[in-house]
Amino acid sequence: MKRIGKIVSMSLMVLLLTATTAAAAGKPDAKNTKTEGFNWNPVMNAIIQVESEGNARAVSGNSVGAMQITPILVKECNNILESKKSKKRYSMADRYSVEKSKEMFLLIQSVYNPKNNVEKAIRSWNGGPNYTVKSTNRYYSKVMKQMK
Repeated sequence: MKRIGKIVSMSLMVLLLTATTAAAAGKPDAKNTKTEGFNWNPVMNAIIQVESEGNARAVSGNSVGAMQITPILVKECNNILESKKSKKRYSMADRYSVEKSKEMFLLIQSVYNPKNNVEKAIRSWNGGPNYTVKSTNRYYSKVMKQMK
């Protein structure tokens, strides 16, 4: 009887682990704001406050939307999607959607920041993938202040 109990317990653990792994493998989107079990909501919300004070229609040069997304970032997201053999593509108009902006943020993080380093995410959102700490210090401080 103890052996049957152990087998049942082990089977349940395997099923639970499989379900957890399958859920974690889901593609990041605005409804699933966790990548590899990491919750990006506080970071994204702070960035939105710093970039546009929550205004999804904000425009500053070629940066638009709540997260102030540039055409270059849209193009990079589409290149990533293409390399992953996805049929999905983002348009320039998608930058005005908070949901789609968050999707793009998560996609960029999944490729350029797979270890989910918050500092790297914030600094690279401001200074690009080749940011310097010195040039992104002020932005990083603003976002961190919003997160508190």
